[in-house]
Amino acid sequence: MKTNSKIGILLLNLGGPERLEDVRPFLYNLFSDRQIIRLGPAFLQKPIARLIARRRAPTSMANYARIGGGSPIRRKTEEQARALERLLRPDGAFVVRPCMRYWHPLAEEALRDMVREQVQTMVALPLYPHYSIATTGSSMSDLRRTAPRLGIAIPIREIHSWPAEPSYVACLADRIREGVRSFHGEPVQVVYSAHSLPVQFIREGDPYVEHLHQTIRAIEALTAIAGTLCYQSRSGPVEWLGPPLPEVITSLAREGCRNLLVVPISFVSDHVETLFEIDIQYREVATGLGMRFASTPGLNADPRFIAGLRDLVLTELGAGG
Repeated sequence: MKTNSKIGILLLNLGGPERLEDVRPFLYNLFSDRQIIRLGPAFLQKPIARLIARRRAPTSMANYARIGGGSPIRRKTEEQARALERLLRPDGAFVVRPCMRYWHPLAEEALRDMVREQVQTMVALPLYPHYSIATTGSSMSDLRRTAPRLGIAIPIREIHSWPAEPSYVACLADRIREGVRSFHGEPVQVVYSAHSLPVQFIREGDPYVEHLHQTIRAIEALTAIAGTLCYQSRSGPVEWLGPPLPEVITSLAREGCRNLLVVPISFVSDHVETLFEIDIQYREVATGLGMRFASTPGLNADPRFIAGLRDLVLTELGAGG
């Protein structure tokens, strides 16, 4: 299909601090989101968020310092946006921009950019394959609030999830095969790592875990390599999805596992959870237990992954008639 109107594509992502001085305000924005975490009564949400941000900032800053002083997620998302815009040129007039939830460019900035570009329709495309109220849900809600507040009446079409998108699955399958080959025929345990969520979200109907399993089933249909699912990036005094990745590493070491391949399944670009938590923090756990550790690289602007994003956009627009 070829579109006749100018279409804006918003790539929804979390965002991240680009400099160490951004860490504290980024954390404040994150903990101010009452849709994903309720900090006391509503009128105390922001004061408590400010307190948490102040307390957590030193540790978070130290983590970001170890990966170069900031998150690369804006740069990586901009690279994905440029690649997708180039790929969509034969299909019509498209403008593709990042739209971050907790750091720049925020929804207001991205929407104003779309107005300047004079787009006639927008497509909100989350860079979260698996739907959760804490990620896609929060970003979509933010867009729905921000557009009318700015007086923007451009229609926004929403893509909510794509856990078994063929190009996404094929990219992950290729990376797993390459990772397994790097162990030169020795037995390897594949571990899928996803961002953890409070269990309460799942009890309330969030499809995140089922979407993760859909992705794993699709990957393993291609690779015939079995893996186990675990979680990372949990914090706070609530019940979180488990088992946590560090505990899985320790358990596998006790069982005699010597080769470990970690697959960051819910992340499609490099950021602190992959570059620090997996590649530094959890690598140190594994090597300290005598294991050989490897992780699959981020999808970032892999051409086949970008082709999958193009397919998602064109399918959504085609479905709209």
